[in-house]
Amino acid sequence: MATTPYVASIRPRFDGSAGPRILGPREGKAVDLRALGVRFMIWGEESGGSVSLVEHPIPPKTLVAPLHRHAREDEYSYVLEGRMGAQLGVEVVHAEVGDLVFKPRHQWHTFWNAGDGPCRILEIISPAGFEHFFDELGEQMAATNAPNAGAILAESDLPARYAIEFQPESIPRLCQEHGLVFPGT
Repeated sequence: MATTPYVASIRPRFDGSAGPRILGPREGKAVDLRALGVRFMIWGEESGGSVSLVEHPIPPKTLVAPLHRHAREDEYSYVLEGRMGAQLGVEVVHAEVGDLVFKPRHQWHTFWNAGDGPCRILEIISPAGFEHFFDELGEQMAATNAPNAGAILAESDLPARYAIEFQPESIPRLCQEHGLVFPGT
């Protein structure tokens, strides 16, 4: 199995021999991507590159991203709070607290908060590495005060470096069909 360039150089950062590590509910680096938040819980460097874990709080009735697909990683969304909607290929699904949604690499997909209240999911990314996309995007958005991620991604090499494709033209349709908003549009 070939390793991807951004995972190949990962070395363990957390040494388990030092004892247990507990990450509290308000701990860990966090970034605001307007359409969702990202709280970094497990970095790929901590798992030897096998997995990363982020928490995504999503505002009510908010589309997280246009349709997109990953070439390198699978994603698993575990709903902690609220109701998540997702388009997986051509199928639309809704997930409640305790549900796990699989978003395999190479499949066009997106997701959103399908409720009027908070939605929080744990996003398991395998193999690790894509968490750095969120980190870099958050830093670029903060530095430029961009209204949404699309404003950065259109001018950035991030999609190419992280092997992700976007369909920004899907945003208006998704918002209209599901009664959503996408920040900055």
